[in-house]
Amino acid sequence: MEVVILEGLNCSSCADKIEQKVKQLPEIKNSFIDFVDSSIKFELDSIEDREKVLKSIKEIVNTYEPHVVVREKEKIEIGRLPAKKSSICTYFIKDYKLIVGIALFVISMFISNPQIKLVLYVGSYLLIGWNVIITAFRNILKREVFDENFLMTIATIGAFAIGEYAEGVAVMFFYKIGELFQDYAVDNSRKSIKDLVNIKASYANKIIKNELIKVSPEDLSVGDIIVVKAGEKVAVDGEVVEGLSWVDTSPITGESVPRKFAIGDMILSGYINNNSVLNVRVTKEYSESTVAKILNLIENASAKKSQTEKFITKFARYYTPVVVFAAMAISFIPPLLMSGQSLGQWVHRGLIFLVISCPCALVVSIPLGYFAGIGAASKEGILIKGGQYLEVLKNINTIVFDKTGTLTKGVFTVNKVFVKNEEDKEFMIECAAKSEALSSHPLATSITRYYEGNIDIKEIDDFEEIGGKGIRANYRGHQVLVGNSKLMSQEGILVDQVDEGGTVSYVAIDNKYYGYLVISDEVKPGIETLVYNLKKQGIKEVVMFTGDQSRVANEIKHKLKIDRVKAELLPQDKVSEFEKLKNNDIKSHIAFVGDGINDAPVLAIADVGISMGALGSDAAIEASDVVLITDEPNKIVEGIKIAKFTNKIVIQNIILALGVKALVLILGAFGLANMWAAIFADVGVALIAILNVTRIYFKK
Repeated sequence: MEVVILEGLNCSSCADKIEQKVKQLPEIKNSFIDFVDSSIKFELDSIEDREKVLKSIKEIVNTYEPHVVVREKEKIEIGRLPAKKSSICTYFIKDYKLIVGIALFVISMFISNPQIKLVLYVGSYLLIGWNVIITAFRNILKREVFDENFLMTIATIGAFAIGEYAEGVAVMFFYKIGELFQDYAVDNSRKSIKDLVNIKASYANKIIKNELIKVSPEDLSVGDIIVVKAGEKVAVDGEVVEGLSWVDTSPITGESVPRKFAIGDMILSGYINNNSVLNVRVTKEYSESTVAKILNLIENASAKKSQTEKFITKFARYYTPVVVFAAMAISFIPPLLMSGQSLGQWVHRGLIFLVISCPCALVVSIPLGYFAGIGAASKEGILIKGGQYLEVLKNINTIVFDKTGTLTKGVFTVNKVFVKNEEDKEFMIECAAKSEALSSHPLATSITRYYEGNIDIKEIDDFEEIGGKGIRANYRGHQVLVGNSKLMSQEGILVDQVDEGGTVSYVAIDNKYYGYLVISDEVKPGIETLVYNLKKQGIKEVVMFTGDQSRVANEIKHKLKIDRVKAELLPQDKVSEFEKLKNNDIKSHIAFVGDGINDAPVLAIADVGISMGALGSDAAIEASDVVLITDEPNKIVEGIKIAKFTNKIVIQNIILALGVKALVLILGAFGLANMWAAIFADVGVALIAILNVTRIYFKK
């Protein structure tokens, strides 16, 4: 996919117009504006059309946002550190034309000479509103007439025409102030989302002919050896081949306590090496590494709009021309139909109507509200893939959790081994461990790790993984079965009925039952109050799905006070059980939280799919709508709070904008509202709405 940076793009309604126009280009297969990354991403039917499309995009952007710089994205760009957040004063100081324009406007108030006063008003007006005026006239020439630039220009020029000079300047001044606050709110939200980009290393120390050469992470290949010095980030996923060091994993996993890494340990990109040098063999190219997956999610965080955003965009498209013609009707029809009516008086009323009815407060504050919500969530380590999911998240009343890797750590250890005949213990463990070596299941990994001998996978053949049950393999001529009671029952092997505090993996060799291993997993720290906090946010029912045994599932249920569990589920069973849950109450809104490959189908069909971003599978992250970057289930509570608060702010802004406009419109129709009231009803309300949106960003 091609990427073009739109530097300085902070207007969400303008972004929507640019997006729609680019989509209409015949050479474009698919495109969307990424408001987080200030870019437009597109696919071409033919690479030969690239230069032509780039030229067309520049022309489209120049039509709506002349100040935006269009340039191609550099490869290293995503590794740059995000800029520091600025105060609103910084945005104000940067606009020198606005400062000079305000100075002229203030001076004009102390001048009595009408000619000099008019010159100062005109100078002030042109300095403050030049970009708006020029954009409006460019759009008229390109038959893109009805937008906020046109409304502001015609209303202010009309105010000058009837002698309302101060009001004309004031309309443009407050409109520009509103734009400054919009830029401030957008940039702060954008920087919160992009703070996650800081997890990427800007370089890697690659060993080339016994020398250390700094290279870009993108230039590393599988098998390369890199050196990670103390204080440096790990550039790509790999395996430690030399060294011993404590590593800060919190940027990816959220764990506050450093972990020790030694030879043979797998280490993820984004981790920070704390004290000693580590040599790491690259196991994944940068594009497949953990950091790249997370950054890809960040870059596409604003691609999907909420239903409210879509409605407001469509509403503004039809609303603007209607109010322009209505203002013209108010200005000219009464003087023509009623004798004794002053044309100037009715034109004044028409201009007041025009200023009042401008939809700026809605078209700016509503998309900005959802964007601020996504930014506030990112600050908490929650990546929401679009406004539509933020909107749905507030309505969730049932949450279904996967167990392993979601509510529990997913790090299994063998804590008990039982054999029917003690002399068979070493043989049973050897057969089980070596037969499980080809499986990536966490239970299999724990058994393999428990075995202290060498494992040669060439000794294993006819390996078969039986979903939700276990494995079958041939090891040195012996048929080995390792799995749960379902597998043993399927093979006609009688086993002991075991009541142990963990998952039981039975072992049968050559159709003979040998014994079992008890494997346990720990609940993630700090989630004892998770269900209680979810209930406080209006969640009616918390459910857990697991492929584990009922006994183990019930232990977790009672420990976390979960409402109900569905245990011993095969991957396909999770889908059918979830569909049953949805069909039982079609009015309910259900979220699913998971991390594994087998969770992806359920994540895809849930109203909101929530996945673990640090250690979750690619398939789960891809299928989900919300990603918990640090793998902490408690973050769901924060996500729901932010979604509800964002919705509250959006509703407040809609009521404020429509309520004030309706009141002042009625007063204006009867001649009871002047231009200052109109200014407040338009740009004043828009400014209040934008300031209200900034509360989302600062909401804890």
